[in-house]
Amino acid sequence: MRRFEKNLRLVFRRARSCPAVPPAPSSLAPKMSIQNSDAWRAVESHVEAASAPHLRELLADASRCAGMVASHEGITLDYSRQNMLPDTMDKLVALAEAAGVPQKRLQMRSGEHINATEDRAVMHIALRAPKDHAPIMVDGADAVQQVNEVLDKIKDFADRVRSGAWQGATGKKLVNVISIGIGGSYLGPEFVYEALRCDPECSVAAKGRTLKFLANVDPVDVARATEGLDPEETLVIVVSKSFTTAETMLNARTMRDWLFRGMPSIPQENVTRQHIIALSSEVEKAAAFGILPENVFGFWNWVGGRFSVCSAVGVMPLSLHYGYEAMGTFLAGAHNMDVHFLEAAPKENLPYLLGLIGVWNGTFLGHPSRAILPYSQALARFAAHIQQVDMESNGKRVGMDGAVLPYSTGVINFGEPGTNGQHSFYQLIHQGRVIPAEFIGFCESQFPVNLEGEQVANHDELMSNFFAQPDALAMGKNLAELEAEGVPAELRPHKEFPGNRPSLSLLFQKLDAYTCGQLLALYEHRTAVEGFIWGINSFDQWGVQLGKVLAKQVRSELSKVRGGGGEIDAAAFNPSTKALLSRYVGK
Repeated sequence: MRRFEKNLRLVFRRARSCPAVPPAPSSLAPKMSIQNSDAWRAVESHVEAASAPHLRELLADASRCAGMVASHEGITLDYSRQNMLPDTMDKLVALAEAAGVPQKRLQMRSGEHINATEDRAVMHIALRAPKDHAPIMVDGADAVQQVNEVLDKIKDFADRVRSGAWQGATGKKLVNVISIGIGGSYLGPEFVYEALRCDPECSVAAKGRTLKFLANVDPVDVARATEGLDPEETLVIVVSKSFTTAETMLNARTMRDWLFRGMPSIPQENVTRQHIIALSSEVEKAAAFGILPENVFGFWNWVGGRFSVCSAVGVMPLSLHYGYEAMGTFLAGAHNMDVHFLEAAPKENLPYLLGLIGVWNGTFLGHPSRAILPYSQALARFAAHIQQVDMESNGKRVGMDGAVLPYSTGVINFGEPGTNGQHSFYQLIHQGRVIPAEFIGFCESQFPVNLEGEQVANHDELMSNFFAQPDALAMGKNLAELEAEGVPAELRPHKEFPGNRPSLSLLFQKLDAYTCGQLLALYEHRTAVEGFIWGINSFDQWGVQLGKVLAKQVRSELSKVRGGGGEIDAAAFNPSTKALLSRYVGK
């Protein structure tokens, strides 16, 4: 006992001798966990009742089904195939209110620094605000004015390149574009590029032009990006806010060397000046690289990489390829969804509803993943982009106050266009794990085909699957039905479908530049709603940093060994890593 008291007094003396800890910013200060709220407990206690009935039973209720449909400007959301009762959404809306989602939504719009760990505003909505929009003040400056000044500059440059007024160093027209960037500087722009390739207007605007993306530092990606291209007709875009991103800058130097080797008789400074531009906030660093200061197109620290498609990061390469008019329409679609998200009532608000459904499935029902299933080949890269938007945003383990959360946040996102995915991973979704699915479809095709003698048009064949798969997941097929069909008894367990697999359906009229912008913003805001409810910072990404730091250490060691500096330093790495590195360098 005396020893315990002595140790306790020592602890208090040490505590008094420690310097005072400064108070945390209000946004990082400890708060009551949402898990301790009445609203959370109400949802939690509702899980058993909502999970009891099979979706077969729930879908027989026409009134319930009608109450689980919301729409906005030709977009229909049907979430009647969720494991929800008629009053489940009311409880989730109350949870969002308790978590302060309406207030956080307004804080985002007003330019407050809701990204507290980096002390930044979150203002990607300003990237698509029209010129006549009311000022949006961020850190004392009007973000709307700043954005539109850059957009005007982008339009001018893109128009000059497309018309041939801006030419390459040998006088040839620049018809090829390679955009160098990684993460959000690549996935988002590539998704939009693929989405509009077969759009009737965009395909005409892009005729005779090539747009490629270079992201991976793997030299094979360089070979793929440059294959078949003439350096004299190629414009390179370096996308790096800091102009220091290791992979991007190595690829930029590699591409600059490719340009130099392709035009050996032209002074190198002329090649760089005419063939390379930058999307960066670091004008001086870009100028030191040889890029003209007027060809550096900026963006701001309140634009997170995964939310930067509507900034110069996406608008520049896509304007060069499809023309600025198409990108203006894309931005208008995203702005339309921004206004809807900020102003519509929760039960009529598509991003709000998607966010609530995500929290319901991921946290309360315990489903750790979800499948994004666009029934449109044009959206071949959509799931990959949303994978980053969602998982980099909400893959967090602590709340805003730094406390480890007692519940799960974030889910694993994956997907593939239908019907390709049906012949890949749908087997697991139907008869294996329960994975909530999100079906995205369009009433019209970008490229309609109607062959004589066929029962239906090609697009109708595609959409037949769009409508059938959610019902197959929900309804399933039981043993009695298999017996009635004459299936042999020994095969019935193998052909049984349990059903009761939740899904939602999003139906658009068509996929064009405008609806592509709507779709992007819809999923961006869904991610924010989920994060707001979970009480996490959806706008930082500290989880990507540690690997980068360790890679620098490996890089230094490889440089030393390759330069004749001996063997791998055993003290620098654990035995496993040392052995693999030694095998890699052949020592």
